[in-house]
Amino acid sequence: MSSNPVAETVASLMPRAKAELTELVAFKSVADFDQFPKSQSEGAAKWVAEALRDEGFQDVALLDTPDGTQSVYGFLPGPAGAKTVLLYAHYDVQPPLDETAWVTPPFELTERDGRWYGRGSADCKGGVVMHLLALRALKANGGVPVNVKVIAEGSEEQGTGGLERYAEQHPELLTADAIVIGDAGNFRVGLPTVTSTLRGMTLVRVKVDTLEGNLHSGQFGGAAPDALGALIRVLDSLRAQDGSTTVDGLTGDARWEGLQYEEEQFRKDAKVLDGVELIGCGTVADRIWARPAVTVLGIDCPPVVGATPSVQAGARALVSLRVPPGVDSAEAAKLLQAHLEAHTPWGARVSTEQIGQGQAFRADTTSPAYAAMAEAMSVAYPGQEMQYAGQGGSIPLCNTLASLYPQAEILLIGLSEPEAQIHAVNESVSPEELERLSVAEALFLRNYAAS
Repeated sequence: MSSNPVAETVASLMPRAKAELTELVAFKSVADFDQFPKSQSEGAAKWVAEALRDEGFQDVALLDTPDGTQSVYGFLPGPAGAKTVLLYAHYDVQPPLDETAWVTPPFELTERDGRWYGRGSADCKGGVVMHLLALRALKANGGVPVNVKVIAEGSEEQGTGGLERYAEQHPELLTADAIVIGDAGNFRVGLPTVTSTLRGMTLVRVKVDTLEGNLHSGQFGGAAPDALGALIRVLDSLRAQDGSTTVDGLTGDARWEGLQYEEEQFRKDAKVLDGVELIGCGTVADRIWARPAVTVLGIDCPPVVGATPSVQAGARALVSLRVPPGVDSAEAAKLLQAHLEAHTPWGARVSTEQIGQGQAFRADTTSPAYAAMAEAMSVAYPGQEMQYAGQGGSIPLCNTLASLYPQAEILLIGLSEPEAQIHAVNESVSPEELERLSVAEALFLRNYAAS
């Protein structure tokens, strides 16, 4: 990184950043209180609130959102007449999954092979620390030239919409000229990237019932309708032979015109086993950024260990559907539910329930904020130009903010590059990326103030 005072300050703050991320990762802040104590999430929220107070933020508050979680808000006033920038991250995390598969404990930040490992290190507790680093660097080099609002969400990973509903009920709270969502990531380590589109999502629970109770498979199998078999048939109907998503009424032939994702690089990033084919058709970018994608997230049925020779009376599954910009998530949910009901065989009783939803997002990349970010990233990443990429994941809050504040410019950056393995075991963050993106964010705030 070329020498400049902001970069030098961020470099000097990296040991403190590691210590703070260690503290924050230690909270088991999974916003599913059937799995993890609510006190862990509350502890993480209080940590963020205290960090904001230490940086001089005013009006710091723990916001009780309608889904039973807390988001953390704070306001740092800038010079008179300055623009206002909202910085977003979330402190809640995905469950660790199989803790025995982690090389080091998931809630202990551990340095290994030049990366920092721990649940939430990249997604998105590292984003909280990134915002703090950027602001500290500016304060040490002439001050923060804009008004800054920070919002740290407490249930982003659950998709329960608490902060979205709160923002709709208090629209004045998060109003800003520009919004930086620190929950995306570079296309690869060292390549500065803004995410210009996000797929939306819907979650649907489907239940199939065929019998009053389980039956002996030897006595009744072959004629008695098997609910698990019926459910498997239903779920299989959601994919074509090549693995493409096939939901009745939902088109899946859109093209991605921007930065492309080479297939071999994708196989490496996704850790696809040798000999296993990728699914779908079109370019990889088409498939993951521009087209719908269905995923069966879980099935309730007897586990293999302890299973009995029975015809199952009932079974259910949780199905996720990602939808690209231009497709309304609510309409997609209706199509998915109708498809599941229409493709249930043998007259089995089927019920569907939508339990989560978020709209897709497309940014206006021609806005002044993008020019300010491009200039900042060219300094933070010498010799590299800022790239535009899509992201297959969803950040439902983006569309809520875009609807509430149509004049605001929204940018998505962050630490979730492919090597980070977010949502998987052994999640990690690159400290070099944390350092460079913190510099980029600081310089962006300065550039944007002058634009």
